[in-house]
Amino acid sequence: MKKYIITSLIVALAQLCFAQSPTASPRPYPVSINHIGITVPDLNKAMDFYTRVMGWYHISGPVRVVEADTKNPLTSVSIGIYGKGWKEFRFAHFSTSNGVGVEMFEFKNNKDKRSSNSPFRTGIYHFAVQDPDVEGLVKRILANGGRQVSPITELAPGVKPYKMVYMTDPFGNFIEIYSNSYELQTEGLK
Repeated sequence: MKKYIITSLIVALAQLCFAQSPTASPRPYPVSINHIGITVPDLNKAMDFYTRVMGWYHISGPVRVVEADTKNPLTSVSIGIYGKGWKEFRFAHFSTSNGVGVEMFEFKNNKDKRSSNSPFRTGIYHFAVQDPDVEGLVKRILANGGRQVSPITELAPGVKPYKMVYMTDPFGNFIEIYSNSYELQTEGLK
């Protein structure tokens, strides 16, 4: 922990020393994640799962967007993103405990009942959440239709008591669970 605090202070000091003026070329600072989007086959089931099991806050929605509704500004945005032929979709917004947003989508023409994500294909493979009670969250996910795909593991036994595990939600989307923050969990791994 002491090493982490010292490293954080050094990084903060370096950022202050090398800060650029507002008119200089772009600063190399870490951009935060605002939200992620996940397609699911059943939005109502996903809303229930993520609010009950993960405790995420339901912010808004479901919102329905229909391709034929040319007066809706979301329709023109959606045609720009998805092209033509998607017919309609619904989506809802959630927020995690640290303010990262999650947008859940249900497309009418989605024929996949399970996620097709794969670590062997380009694209987003998983998202990670943090819970100090890894075992408790594993039990809640399993009790609500999810699946455990790796054992609960300490990556640095005897050095750091931090745990991690991979699960899936009921739709097959991979969820990694960390017991501690990303920085603490991964610092010093070799």
